[in-house]
Amino acid sequence: MRRKMLTRRDFLKVASVAPLAGALLPALKGAAAGPEGKVRVVLVRDPNAVDAAGTPSAAVIQRMLDDAVMALVGEKDPVKAWQTMIRPDDIVGIKTNGWGKLPTPTQVEQAIKRRVMDAGVAEGMLSIDDRGVLRNPIFQNATALINARPARVHQWAGMGSCLKNYIQFVPRPSDYHGDSCADLATIWSLPHVKGKTRLNILVMLTPLFYAPGTIQYDKQYVWSYKGLIVSRDPVAADATGLRVLLAKGREHFGQEQPPRMSPHHIFLADTRHHLGVSGEDRIELIKLGWTEGILI
Repeated sequence: MRRKMLTRRDFLKVASVAPLAGALLPALKGAAAGPEGKVRVVLVRDPNAVDAAGTPSAAVIQRMLDDAVMALVGEKDPVKAWQTMIRPDDIVGIKTNGWGKLPTPTQVEQAIKRRVMDAGVAEGMLSIDDRGVLRNPIFQNATALINARPARVHQWAGMGSCLKNYIQFVPRPSDYHGDSCADLATIWSLPHVKGKTRLNILVMLTPLFYAPGTIQYDKQYVWSYKGLIVSRDPVAADATGLRVLLAKGREHFGQEQPPRMSPHHIFLADTRHHLGVSGEDRIELIKLGWTEGILI
């Protein structure tokens, strides 16, 4: 049976009922859980995370990541927190995003790498990569994956998300572009990916909340949110990040301004593919640090 295409109007309907849909589904197996089985998501922000030019502070980013991971897993020491997710004998692929206009910052990559090694993984047993993951021996043999990418509106998927970041794990990404990338979650069931992701980091340091027409990037719609969203559940992380982007659009334009393409792949990852939860009422959102302009 051919699946119905979701329109921009459909997305607004889906977004409005997503909390109810999420409430009917179990929490992502293995996700750090909060009260009543809710999936835990940590939003951490710091006013010094990036400077006036948008350059991240390595020291601040490390502290933010440490605080978020400790809150996520309930540990008081950052190394012990990472040791709950990573074993010394793991082979670790750190999947980042190299899109030139808004890549995963080196400071974030190095903060992750440092803690993976602190957890006992030898430097030769980890790799940071994006478009070369299918050819990278570390990723080919990985037992653990860390997923980190910046949040932005996206011309095909509506939102460049943690879910979207795994599209390089397939040989023909274009196969997943249909219906605004509706079925991206199926990539997470492939043998070389399934069950390996230990942490998702949606980088919210300088997100892109809007791009007019066919333009992929417009600097005037980038703002210094100075945050990271961290979760075991990629769907919950993305749903939380999307709430921030939509709220920024409302603040900027004075009205609802959804992405040109509907980001319903996030909600379908929940309701169709049961990868995680998208409903706000199924997410325990822990907010750390700076609250000015938090939007949610």
